[in-house]
Formats: sequence, structure tokens, C-alpha cells
Amino acid sequence: MSTAPQAGRRPRARAARKANPDGQMPLKDHLRELRNRLIIAGVGLLLGTVAGFLVYQPFFSALIDPVHRLSQGGRIVTVSFSAVGQPFDIMLQVALFIGLVISSPVWLYQLWAFVVPGLRKQEKRYALGFIAAAVPLFVLGVALGWLVLPEAVQFFVGLSPEGTANVITADVYIPFVLRLFLAFGAALVLPVVLVGLNLLGVLPGRQIIRHWRITVFLIALVAALAAPGSDAMTMFYLAVPLVLLFGVAIVVCLLNDRRRARRRAREDRETEDYLGSGPTPLSEL
Repeated sequence: MSTAPQAGRRPRARAARKANPDGQMPLKDHLRELRNRLIIAGVGLLLGTVAGFLVYQPFFSALIDPVHRLSQGGRIVTVSFSAVGQPFDIMLQVALFIGLVISSPVWLYQLWAFVVPGLRKQEKRYALGFIAAAVPLFVLGVALGWLVLPEAVQFFVGLSPEGTANVITADVYIPFVLRLFLAFGAALVLPVVLVGLNLLGVLPGRQIIRHWRITVFLIALVAALAAPGSDAMTMFYLAVPLVLLFGVAIVVCLLNDRRRARRRAREDRETEDYLGSGPTPLSEL
């Protein structure tokens, strides 16, 4: 029995992209590629979630540590479970969050590789650059959320009237904390997304500049809501890095627009020179 056909077999979606360098493929192959990338991202998330279960106990203890600190100051505040199966639900949520962070290089690359059409050589460099910048920024955003968490807990618990106890259920506290972490992670990745869209020619840099006032206002608003505190320093420490990141993203977009305009002008001149030369007269042949 011959094995030659099996040796030369490859995924149809990948073969279609190799056969067509522009990345155009039938809808069926496009859906097949989406399925394959979702499977890879899902496997990465599953493995990360398993790791999350292994480190759940110390991670959960660190999450509720800000509440314990307040209780040591004489205030009656604690985290409680209100149902028999709730500890498992919380464990699953925390493990999924840890898996999401750990597997972020995998699912970010799969997402970007599917969105970028064709992944030609230049676009592959864009994809690798996107992953190289997005992953550490996402992790940095989660770390910033971790630093802000004690201030946020102290602020909200401090709103409780004197003489009252604050019994926080885990199904309210843990989702609040995880959403806080994800919000900071996504906020720091957004400038990289803007640069990626600019490199693909979707979002010009001047269009971003046109709405810079709205961008700065939204950054300040997010910082104020996500990191409440007794003074404005916490908001300042969070807003400044975001503004700087957006500033760097705008500069990169403008430089890329200028480079693209120069290349387009050079190509237009070459086309005009070619068309202006005209056909060679028969007398010169």
C-alpha cells in the first residue's frame, strides 16, 4: 500500500493560502481555518486552566488579602460563601482567569493570525510584533490592576456606615476583582491594536489625532472608576502610563503613514515615467 499521498497531505486551509499568496480562499476553507485556530486557542486555554487549578489556593488567598487587612484594623469585614456549590464555582472562575492569562500568547497569536489576511512575509512580521508587544502589556495591565486592588477595596468598604459589618459574598467579590484585572490588561493592549490596524491600512494616524481629546478624557474616566482612592494620586499613576502608551501608538502610526505615502509617491512616479516613455519607435528597432 502506497503512503505517498499521506506524506504529501497538509491542512487544506494552509495549502490554500500557500497556493494563493494573497490569502484569498473559499468560504469553506476559511471556516475550516477558523475552526483549527479556535481548537488551538482552546487547547492552550485548557492547559492554562489546569495550571490555574494547581495554584488556586495561594492565588485566592492573595485576592482576599486586602479584605483581611481591613478586618485586622478593627473593622468587621470578611469574604463569605453563600451556597454549597459556590466554592467550586469560584475555583472555576479563578482557574479560567489564570488560564486566560497564561495562554494569552497562544490565543492572541491565533486571533491575530486569523484577522490578518493571507499572512504574507510582511504581515507575519506584523503578527509577531503584535504578540511581542501585546502579551507583556496585557500582563503589565493585570499587574497594575493587582496594585490598585487594595485601594479599590479600601475605598468601597470605607463607604460602609459606622457600626455596620461588611460581609462580602465571594460570587460578588471575585468577579469584581477579575473584571478589574481584565479591564487594565485590555486597556494596555488597545494601543497595540491601534498600531496593528494602522499597519494594515485600516486606521490612519490623523484619524486618531482628530479624537485625541475624547481619548484622553476616556482614559482619565477609566482610571478614576477603576482605581478610586482617597486622593488623586492613584488615578494619576494609572492615567499617565495609558496616555503615554497612546502617545507612542500615535507616533508610530504617523511614521508608518509617512512611510506609506513616500512609497506610494515613488510608485506613482515610476508608473508615470514608464507610461511617459511610450512605445519604442520602429525606426529605432
